[in-house]
Amino acid sequence: MIIQGVTNAFKTALLSGTVNFVTPGTDVYKLALYTGNAVLNADTTAYTTTGEASGGNYVAGGQTLTITQTPTIGTQTGPQAVAYISFQNVSWTGAITARGALIYRDFGGGNTLAVAVLDFGSDKTSVNTFTVEFPAVTSTAAILRIN
Repeated sequence: MIIQGVTNAFKTALLSGTVNFVTPGTDVYKLALYTGNAVLNADTTAYTTTGEASGGNYVAGGQTLTITQTPTIGTQTGPQAVAYISFQNVSWTGAITARGALIYRDFGGGNTLAVAVLDFGSDKTSVNTFTVEFPAVTSTAAILRIN
């Protein structure tokens, strides 16, 4: 079962300064695809191969993400402003079926940190190209938002 949301491991890593979205090349973030057999939720702590999708030119571990919006503060409309970031869309060629994805931080050497679980709502299947499109880069829609 895949339950969408930011992971608890990421929340504590953010507050402890373990993650960095500002300095390009310092932190490597990846997106891995998963089938409906995967168990991903707020308690997911790291990347796992269990339930990972396959097919086409998809390779275990997924694809490196490119940050398209460094941490930004949106317009303050109430007592709090929203900080947000986003990533460039990613795609793979060939026949792939996935139910969700995991954004994770790759420290290298097999050391990873789960950031956010994405639930596609149902199985999504591609014949030619499987693309994960991130939402608009705004304080109300960006994939990672903190308020």
